[in-house]
Amino acid sequence: MSERVADFDFHLPEELIAQQPPLERDAARMLVLDRATGAFADSHFRELPEMLGPGDLLVLNDSRVIPARLFATRAGASSQKQLPSGRVEVLLTQQLGPQEWNALVRPGRKVQVGERLFFAVHEDAPPLLEAEVVERGEFGERTLRFMPPGSLPENFFAALDAIGHMPLPPYIHRDDAASDRERYQTVFAAERGSAAAPTAGLHFTPAVLEAIRARGVEIAHVTLHVGLGTFQPVRVETLDEISLHSEHYTLPAATADALNRARSEGRRIIAAGTTTVRTLEHCALAAADDPLAPHSGETSIFIRPGHSFRLVDALLTNFHLPQSTLLMLVSAFAGREHVLAAYAHAVGQHYRFFSYGDCMFIR
Repeated sequence: MSERVADFDFHLPEELIAQQPPLERDAARMLVLDRATGAFADSHFRELPEMLGPGDLLVLNDSRVIPARLFATRAGASSQKQLPSGRVEVLLTQQLGPQEWNALVRPGRKVQVGERLFFAVHEDAPPLLEAEVVERGEFGERTLRFMPPGSLPENFFAALDAIGHMPLPPYIHRDDAASDRERYQTVFAAERGSAAAPTAGLHFTPAVLEAIRARGVEIAHVTLHVGLGTFQPVRVETLDEISLHSEHYTLPAATADALNRARSEGRRIIAAGTTTVRTLEHCALAAADDPLAPHSGETSIFIRPGHSFRLVDALLTNFHLPQSTLLMLVSAFAGREHVLAAYAHAVGQHYRFFSYGDCMFIR
């Protein structure tokens, strides 16, 4: 019998959902969980370097969050006249090509195929971007094709920087602030394309990374651009019914070599974040028994209890939403009973949850 989504539920008081980042990146509390025994202990993220040692390989997701939350005015298929519907909110979730993006549109029911959307710094300003709705999906999903009006900058991302907002998750009940441009971004972010931060990476500072290297730990990077595949809500009752959207990833040559060496030498591989886990495990499954080779591709891997982990030996991760695919991934790694017991402890000890919250180190 398939496991039920409801089996991954837990009670979370709303006041424990972090609305702001901590004053300092590395100030988070950290719950350390032994996945073999289920034993856990309270700690702090700043103590992570002391839990790593010579020969360990730490893998980070270096995807960079783009200001993907936009506001548009609508025009019909044959007219540039604004329709009387107020603003439309658009979240860019995945780039499909030079001009096409997947997006979530709200209110979705009003935005039809053939309409054009105009994006400006404010309602009375000339548009910097224009897009046509070329495909309609479920739950507000749309495919947009961007086109250049007369004032479009040559660099699409320069326009996004001017008009876009950082895509804070919906459980953060405030507008984005100027500080979120820095804080909702890892210090090692490099390859732009994510619609949400790989949040386990938000805790790292240059000083913590240097302390980790000083202990003889090797650090490598993968890229997975976070989109709907990571954060889409679960709308079914059993795990067998879950199907994730695909997300783009890259396994660089240096990282493939580092992973191959670590595995052949029996050294520990630590993944920072569930997006890193999904990238590594997808690549391991694709390679089967062969060495990993550098490449880019798409993954829709859903890691659930019963998954046999091929690369990941330890995991740094934030606390996740009830009944989410990310909680299922963590449960696959450490056992559902162990994870839910640790979460109950975290709730009781008033840990801060979700993107700007505290973290777990599972070893």
